[in-house]
Amino acid sequence: MPTPSTPAAAGHLAIEARDLTRRFGAFVAVDRVSFDVRRGEVFGFLGSNGPGKSTTIRMLCGLLAPTAGSARVGGIDVARDPEGVKRRLGYMSQRFSLYERLTVDQNIRFFAGIYGLGGREFEDRRRFVLDMAGLAGREQTLTGDLAGGWRQRLALGCAILHRPPIVFLDEPTGGVDPLSRRQFWALIERLAADGTTVLVTTHYLDEAEHCHRIAIIHAGRLAALGTTAELRRVFDGRSIVQVQTTQPAEALRALEGRPEVEKASVFGTAVHAVLRDEGTGPDQVADWLGAAGVTVHDAARVPPSLEDVFLDVVERVDAERGRQDARPGATAS
Repeated sequence: MPTPSTPAAAGHLAIEARDLTRRFGAFVAVDRVSFDVRRGEVFGFLGSNGPGKSTTIRMLCGLLAPTAGSARVGGIDVARDPEGVKRRLGYMSQRFSLYERLTVDQNIRFFAGIYGLGGREFEDRRRFVLDMAGLAGREQTLTGDLAGGWRQRLALGCAILHRPPIVFLDEPTGGVDPLSRRQFWALIERLAADGTTVLVTTHYLDEAEHCHRIAIIHAGRLAALGTTAELRRVFDGRSIVQVQTTQPAEALRALEGRPEVEKASVFGTAVHAVLRDEGTGPDQVADWLGAAGVTVHDAARVPPSLEDVFLDVVERVDAERGRQDARPGATAS
């Protein structure tokens, strides 16, 4: 999958977050998160379920007040003028923000009324949504009767009816088939090409590859930030050997017992071994496994995948947090 090019308007910021924090009682859902998003950029929040992605989005949308820190969206302070922020953006939540008992056309008209669209402008935007979603001729279909991919595209169309310069998409592709996901991302890329800023949360690693830059969010903290190429540099000085074997469990046990191996894990039908020294090669790994009675069909050095990066970053954050918690007098943040 090709890496997206960096937006031309890189010097102009659409979103600015500084030490953004949200607490719910003693629980810290978002912990001092700072980042910028450029105009026309597709910016991805990557993380497993529950690390603070959606809470951050809700603060940036003006739906939830920050406990501490600050954020500006479209030049507007989200704490001082949340209603002004809402007028500047489109928002699509995890669950499709549509009324399933209304028809396709009724949903479009409802959201157009919220945005104050009327006359020729409404008709133009209504036609745009129907064409974009592939729903021309299905205007009277109940939204609840639509397949997931169509419902998803309709939800996006309703979120951008008013041509917002900034769009927030909160895990928008959950529960839809791979083809619909691919089609949806083609729409996102088209929006960005037209100058719209898109911030999207996802836990799908292949989707994150579409983003200009990625923020890995873990346990409410910003664990890493950069392009996919920049994030892969976390493995500078280390190498990954991929082993093809019909004995993955035995291979894992053998590799994890070697001092030269930092860690090993199963990746699909293969085993990845992260080596502490770039000088250690595939032949040596195959020899270790052969001596342990493991049949190796192939062993080769491979570049780190985004999954390798994600797991490495998350493990480092967890290890650091464990060290902090173990310090004398340490308290929960």
